[in-house]
Amino acid sequence: MDPARPRRSALYVPASNPRALEKARSLPCDVVILDLEDAVAPEAKPRAREAAVAAVRSGGFGAREVVIRVNAPSTEWGREDLAAAAAAGPDAVLGPKVGAAADVAAYGRALAGAPERTRLWVMVETCEAVLSIRDVAGAETRLAALVMGVNDLAKEMRARQTPDRTAFTPFLTMSVAAARANGLVVLDGVHNEIDDLAALETVCRQGAEMGFDGKTLIHPSHIEICNRAFAPPPAEVAWSREVVAAFAEPQSAGKGALRVSGRLAERLHLAEAERILALEEAIAARESA
Repeated sequence: MDPARPRRSALYVPASNPRALEKARSLPCDVVILDLEDAVAPEAKPRAREAAVAAVRSGGFGAREVVIRVNAPSTEWGREDLAAAAAAGPDAVLGPKVGAAADVAAYGRALAGAPERTRLWVMVETCEAVLSIRDVAGAETRLAALVMGVNDLAKEMRARQTPDRTAFTPFLTMSVAAARANGLVVLDGVHNEIDDLAALETVCRQGAEMGFDGKTLIHPSHIEICNRAFAPPPAEVAWSREVVAAFAEPQSAGKGALRVSGRLAERLHLAEAERILALEEAIAARESA
């Protein structure tokens, strides 16, 4: 996946809600996740599947990535969800409830007939998954993103979700490391307190500091905060421009490290600076479109 493509905000949209589907086409989120799983009542799941497929085929989402979250294959809806999603060809299919690498591989096989551009994303939301995260992240060539599901993980662990997320910090950081080791995108889990925007700011800042690319969210009011928190900070952008300019100087040819504005800048900093500037440029292009 393109590491410079913005994925700051990924909004879950119940595919059973026509009004929400239509509104999602105009919201400033980077990713729209058409949800067939948690946000949809059992009796509405077949109808939601049809609506998600129709939404993908009709388009109108602009530069937003469009993802379908299916029900797990072990449920009565899972196999039909996967077949329909593969045929529709969204940007990605999000598979829930993976535990081991074998579960990820099974999702990959189910998507074998999907267009090559349709990637696989998986939820990291079980105790088994976080304990097997290295194998999960490297299990499938179509796999492109890990998405944290802290609510389900908290339920399995019987852990309390405190504002600082102490119980989950080791699993969050290990998931980021596993994603990076395999060239994957990694998204933080949702913030449950819809109206507590100050708390959302705090967890977004924490997630950005951990290295997440963005955050999944359950309400449009969270988009602006997520977009701001997971965009490169202005100071970081300015430093990146200085680093790129310094290494571009003729006298820097062949050098592995430079002094830039009183700080050490190595070639590894140059690569990161180039990524940050590409991301900043992509965000600016999206917001001006």
